[in-house]
Amino acid sequence: MQLLSGASVAAVSLMDTELGQMVGLGAGPAQAQGKPGVLRVAMTAADIPLTTGQPSQGAEGIRFMGITLYDGLTRWDLSKSDQAAQVIPDLAESWTVNPQDQKVWTFKLRKGVKFHDGSEFNADAVVWNFDKLMKQDSPQFDQAQSNQAASYDANIGSWKKIDDYTVEIATKRIDAVLPYNLAGLFMSSPKRWEELGKDWSKFAEKPSGTGPWILESFKPRERAEMVRNAEHWDKTRVPKSERLILLPMPDANTRVAALLSGQVDWIEAPPPDAVPRLKSQKMQIVTNLYPHIWPFQLSYLDDSPFKDVRVRKAANLAIDRDGIVKMLGGLAAPAKGMVDEKHPWFGKPTFEIKYDPEGAKKLLKEAGYGPDKPVKAKFIISPSGSGQMQPLPMNEFIKENFKDVGIDLEFEVLDWEALRARRRLGAWAPENKGRHGINNSWAYWDPDIGLIGTAASFAKVPGGFNWGDFNDAKTDELSTKAKAAFDPAEQNKILAELHSHIVDQAMWIWVVHDLNPRAMRPNVKGFVQAQSWFQDLTPVSVT
Repeated sequence: MQLLSGASVAAVSLMDTELGQMVGLGAGPAQAQGKPGVLRVAMTAADIPLTTGQPSQGAEGIRFMGITLYDGLTRWDLSKSDQAAQVIPDLAESWTVNPQDQKVWTFKLRKGVKFHDGSEFNADAVVWNFDKLMKQDSPQFDQAQSNQAASYDANIGSWKKIDDYTVEIATKRIDAVLPYNLAGLFMSSPKRWEELGKDWSKFAEKPSGTGPWILESFKPRERAEMVRNAEHWDKTRVPKSERLILLPMPDANTRVAALLSGQVDWIEAPPPDAVPRLKSQKMQIVTNLYPHIWPFQLSYLDDSPFKDVRVRKAANLAIDRDGIVKMLGGLAAPAKGMVDEKHPWFGKPTFEIKYDPEGAKKLLKEAGYGPDKPVKAKFIISPSGSGQMQPLPMNEFIKENFKDVGIDLEFEVLDWEALRARRRLGAWAPENKGRHGINNSWAYWDPDIGLIGTAASFAKVPGGFNWGDFNDAKTDELSTKAKAAFDPAEQNKILAELHSHIVDQAMWIWVVHDLNPRAMRPNVKGFVQAQSWFQDLTPVSVT
């Protein structure tokens, strides 16, 4: 259950040639030396995210293959470290809601934007891209991208061109959080798709977006290389680096060894025990608060012990969160719900999430369990992935906590992208039969992803994030009210009530909030760690 110490990490370090072969950088010590203007990043993902427009690999895919190659109608402002990221205009300059029918939105598009292939971005391109995701009988419909976009476009009912630079989008129900969701839908070039024989597999090899980086080449599971888009329409976001190289490295200690040996300039999620070693070698360790929670989504099906609120509350009381934070070297904070206590959505829940094993045992006894009849549960987990911190030792820690109170926990360990595929299927899918929870790190950067989409019965997967079929009348009432609240203060008030209620229902098992650590070499300059799961690499340079 112990992470590797700094000394252990040093022992893991590989010879340049071995590590180069291992991570696809080629052999030879000369290649271990970074070059000015080239930023080499080791991701936690095991594969290169989908390159066609809607990335795979979760939020890490969006971070490295979404907002790099592509733009959306809206985007997150990632330029500040001292405040939570906000949604701002991107390819849409502005938008309005029809006061007579609040399901209808009008978006004014930015003029003068070019795709990487030189073709023009306009209303036709927006309609074409929405068709590729949501219109199954369109020639450009792509099931792979549609799967990745389902959580963002689920409430979009129709879309149409008004003129060359105006589009109208109608939602299925009143949805005040639509601009948040549009930040996760990216625009691919219709012209490039036509040029490549209307073949998305060929488009993947030579994609064209409007983003600040252009993909030059990639090899699955090994590397992707991008070059600066010097003609990007937003001159403030033309990358400072000439080249960006992405390397999948799901093993945390391999990432550390790569950074220490000079094979990469930047690593995601360094293991906490390696941080002293990295600091002693003058590496930069950057952290920041951001809207992120490490939880277990629970099944509410008939075969799940978590249908009983007493069992759910007992599981939440069984976990020594301070012990997990200590194990993580202080790079996390104990959770008391989906959102942190200082967040405007926290509210005033009456159920206090804390470490109380005796209270957990009492609740389990009331629910009919005891030493001779432990709760039997099976959870789906992954060894690494976007925002997952150190999931294997964390889950082993929790397994021991659960055992102490009378919960017998079993794991099914899947690759991160395989886990995400199982999450999109829902707890009721045949593939998930007998699985009572899924360990999927979660964000709460917008009301839909953070609260409404996880809790409302009308937000079951694949359109929403309600994996386990949680169904509660008060939750649905508050979720519907929040969707219809266009005034931010009023919406925050409703969301605080919603959060209080789902905590009192112990809807999920919430463990810790992540501080989003990353490590980089001393010559990496200009990075601003936003309070977001996404980060902007355009200001970063390697001197």
